[in-house]
Amino acid sequence: MIIVPIYDMMILPGVTFYFKSEILQRPDIAEIKKDEDILFIVQKSDKERGGMTADDFYPVGISGKVDNIDSEGNISIKANERVEICDIEVSEQVIEASASSLEDKEDITPEEVGQKFEKIKSSLLKFVQGFQWGVWARSFILHWRSLDEVACALSGYLTISSEEKYAIMETGSKKERYEKIEAAVYEFMAVSKISREAEDAQEETNEQAYREMAIKKQIEILQRQLDEMHPENISDVRRFESKLNESGMNEEARREADKVLNRMKQEGKDGHEYGMLYDYLDFLTSLSWQTHEDDNVDLLEAERILDEDHYGLKKVKERIIQQMAVMILNKKQAGSILLFVGPPGTGKTSIGQSIARALHRGYVRISLGGIRDEAEIRGHRRTYIGAMPGRIMEGMKRSGVMNPVMVLDEVDKLAKDYGGDPASALLEVLDPEQNSNFTDHYMNVPYDLSKVLFVCTANTTDTIPEPLLNRMEVIQFPGYTALEKFQIARKHLIPKAMLSMGIKARNLNITDGALRKIIDDYTMESGVRGLKKQIDTLCRSAAVKLVKEEQKSITVSEKRVAEFLGRNVLHHEGILEEKIPGVVTGLAWTSAGGEILFIETSLTKGSGKIQITGQLGEVMKESAQIAITLVKALYPEEAEKLNTNDLHIHVPAGAVPKDGPSAGITLLTAIASLITGRGVDPEYAMTGEISLRGRIMPIGGLPEKLLAAQRAGITMVFIPEDNIDDLEEVAEEVKGKLQILPVKKVTDVLKTVLTS
Repeated sequence: MIIVPIYDMMILPGVTFYFKSEILQRPDIAEIKKDEDILFIVQKSDKERGGMTADDFYPVGISGKVDNIDSEGNISIKANERVEICDIEVSEQVIEASASSLEDKEDITPEEVGQKFEKIKSSLLKFVQGFQWGVWARSFILHWRSLDEVACALSGYLTISSEEKYAIMETGSKKERYEKIEAAVYEFMAVSKISREAEDAQEETNEQAYREMAIKKQIEILQRQLDEMHPENISDVRRFESKLNESGMNEEARREADKVLNRMKQEGKDGHEYGMLYDYLDFLTSLSWQTHEDDNVDLLEAERILDEDHYGLKKVKERIIQQMAVMILNKKQAGSILLFVGPPGTGKTSIGQSIARALHRGYVRISLGGIRDEAEIRGHRRTYIGAMPGRIMEGMKRSGVMNPVMVLDEVDKLAKDYGGDPASALLEVLDPEQNSNFTDHYMNVPYDLSKVLFVCTANTTDTIPEPLLNRMEVIQFPGYTALEKFQIARKHLIPKAMLSMGIKARNLNITDGALRKIIDDYTMESGVRGLKKQIDTLCRSAAVKLVKEEQKSITVSEKRVAEFLGRNVLHHEGILEEKIPGVVTGLAWTSAGGEILFIETSLTKGSGKIQITGQLGEVMKESAQIAITLVKALYPEEAEKLNTNDLHIHVPAGAVPKDGPSAGITLLTAIASLITGRGVDPEYAMTGEISLRGRIMPIGGLPEKLLAAQRAGITMVFIPEDNIDDLEEVAEEVKGKLQILPVKKVTDVLKTVLTS
């Protein structure tokens, strides 16, 4: 016999099989002839000939005989009986084996076999009707003559394994064999039916989805054409859909926006939540979500813009230029949050506009003064009636860009009460490590604030919480000198005022003397806000004269200032006219700038009581107590007067609250002058905190204090030695007119001023 190995194929007795001509190329069956015996042996796995062994074959095979060979070499083989295989030997060229016949057990009648065959045949004919290839398959089914033929024909399609196919071939009981064939064929039809139903359902779903997609696209095209023809009829939903598609917002924000838009569709215009949903989407789509690259920043141009908009402020401008240089090198927002601190009217807020102009960015200003509720910063949750976004995100909406220059004005005036701590809410906003995912309660989605250049302003750092202050770099704005005010008025304030009043340059001339008189007699603050008001008033008065008296030109001289501005109602403290024991000139800092003040002391008959007036704070009262103790230690004999007399300490301008430790040296000198009877030269002024050791400790606000001293006509000022570095912040004009004496001990001051 010629041995033919088969795998995953069912061959049963009595069935004719057809093989392609390729089988003739096998070396062991190359000379196959008609009526030659064939032995089919079953492989356990799909191995190549070179790797086969005797253990790779099952012990039961099928014998057969070559029935026909056509002209093309294709052969038909009829299977005869089952055989038992033994003594298998495998080589690269041939397979050799011994075989002996196995008898089938006839345990089922031909009638039963016929009934089973007809039933399966009928089921298969009915089964193939639902397929496109059913007509082709029907002709094959009608040619089948036995259950064995059915099983062999469907062998490659059945859902059973190769082991199960061999089990059918191996079975000697015909009844058992046919039952297994029935089970396999019926299972095949059931699985095929379910698969077909699933495919049909999937195809129907896909077809419906494609159809829906096509319809939507058609509707979208038609709707777009209608919108172009009648833009006034575009619905809110379509408008928001278009805005969302163009917004470029992050994934989380887009999900939330789509969810709100779907709710808006379901609500309809008559829904009670429609307005709230509309406002939310309108706000979300009004924000800028796309980062734009900064235009190339030219530092020379930036310097020109800063000088053009603001006179002086040299150190402030240098720090701003440094910040811009760092941003240029890093190609991104970098550096500290800038905090401009100084008196009102010194240009803290307006310089933010200049920074924005120099960087070619949007500008937005947010006033934080008096805010008590944390929700003003972080927004209200949408569950509340009348919910609104916080001021930060509202400012981002107004700016229209992701990288504006945002000025947070008056951060020192944030309040704190039951509504929360707004200063703490600012921590996340101003922290570069956190603000890239800032989440406003109203929006409830993250927004990137890391591209924003924040600039904060304040009059003082005393009321700013330490954690917030640590996130910012403090830049002091000193008060303007008289010369600087003159230049600012001449270059900026007067031209702007005349332009706003409609006065031409040829119609009004303000002399230098008049301008200096306005600065000296009509203003008293460190900034130029009051000066601007006076110049505006002068221009309005001039406008009336130009119109009413039909004058073509008006010249305002020093003598005519009162004619335009009225009587001067401001009075600066000036130096004393004479030495008075017990009266000494001190220097004070206020939110409006520096001022001089007088410490007045007096002794009256009594029992050593001490009376302090002038609305002084606790710290200043403690300084007075320290001063008295030091005087008693330094002048023990003269201090006996303090035991037999009452001491009265007064600081004029009693309606104005005063506090702070910097008047310590002035209080000490005034009391020492009083008990020694030696007057202090009126042209001397001093400032400094004192300790019980007699040390003079540093104070704040030195530039403003020295400016006030120079303005009042003081010639010599005593300052703490530790404040020498602060002199760099003082204008040269001021230092040139003052003799400034740094002192370390109170005795250094007393030796100089109590000379006679």
